[in-house]
Amino acid sequence: MELDLGWLLIGVPVVFALGWVAARLDLRQLRRQRADSPRAYFEGLNLLLNEQADKAIDAFIEAVQADPDTTELHFALGNLFRRRGEFERAVRVHEHLLQRADLKAGDRHRAQRALAQDFMQAGLFDRAEQAWALLLDSPHDAQARLALLTLAERSRDWPRALELARALEAAGDAGYASRIAHYECELAEAADAQGRPDDAAAAVQRARAAAPHSPRPLLLAGQRAARQGRPGEALAAWDALRAEHPAAFLLVAEDYAAAARAAGRQEAARATLQAQLQQQPAVELLLALDRLEGDAGPAEARLARRRVQLQRQPTLSSSLLVLDEPHRSWPDEVQPALRDAVARAARPLQRYRCASCAFEAQHHFWQCPGCLNWDSYPPQRIDAL
Repeated sequence: MELDLGWLLIGVPVVFALGWVAARLDLRQLRRQRADSPRAYFEGLNLLLNEQADKAIDAFIEAVQADPDTTELHFALGNLFRRRGEFERAVRVHEHLLQRADLKAGDRHRAQRALAQDFMQAGLFDRAEQAWALLLDSPHDAQARLALLTLAERSRDWPRALELARALEAAGDAGYASRIAHYECELAEAADAQGRPDDAAAAVQRARAAAPHSPRPLLLAGQRAARQGRPGEALAAWDALRAEHPAAFLLVAEDYAAAARAAGRQEAARATLQAQLQQQPAVELLLALDRLEGDAGPAEARLARRRVQLQRQPTLSSSLLVLDEPHRSWPDEVQPALRDAVARAARPLQRYRCASCAFEAQHHFWQCPGCLNWDSYPPQRIDAL
């Protein structure tokens, strides 16, 4: 017992001393880490907050050189390069990150996404597509598929766009039905151009099934029927289009008149177009009525329709229709209506333009609000087109 007590008296001070030494070492290590942390990093943040991007980039470069293993510094530096349009430098930073063997999986995906964004904004779409493809089935899968969909649309690769849109919709992302219908319509038009009418018809049917309320499949179905010599089917498709999408009907109003003449349904088409014109004043409907009646149509009725259109919609397009008619047949109220329409159209175009910086304004200024130069506004207005 005496021996054990002696060892206890010796051991307690020793353990205490060792604990004190370990604590001092930890404190020194903490101070050393603080001292070694790159001051340039904090200087870069301060410069960035003060909107001094050039100096911030220099500070971040210094910080990265001092501590090459700092992942967040690389991301900050690469994003700065991309925002400034220095895409080559941004690519180098993110590729350097991806070459690191010790990079965590999450950071690797993040660097791959940043690299894909670099290529996208630089306009290197082939390389961007390859970079986004590496992110499929990753935590950034949805963003990658959406980016690949954008690239497929840009390259007009409609089969690929269709595949990606269906995958996004199957993953639970709503709102792709209209896009799918457009892709099918693009495929239908390509098939028609290549002499494959059966494939085109099937694509139109799929488009209508994908988005029953989309206007383009109905419009395209009518156009195909009209080209193939089936005016009755064309009229039926376009009547459905007019009922659901009266604004889109204007795109085929003249074709509707031509199909009605081919099918011998002029009277029904005239009633339809006149009723539509009452609800929706539009030059396209007036031209469709002119085409329906042909040269044999009564000039008085045509002028009356154009005069009413000018009163209801005093635009340059309406004015041009009236000007196409002989002047001697104009009623007295036409000329004031024409002048009012031209004045409305010309008013926003009449501007003063600074001879120094080309700043435009509807009022004359002795001192330009843009460049602050004096006497730089010529006193004569111009029609700014």
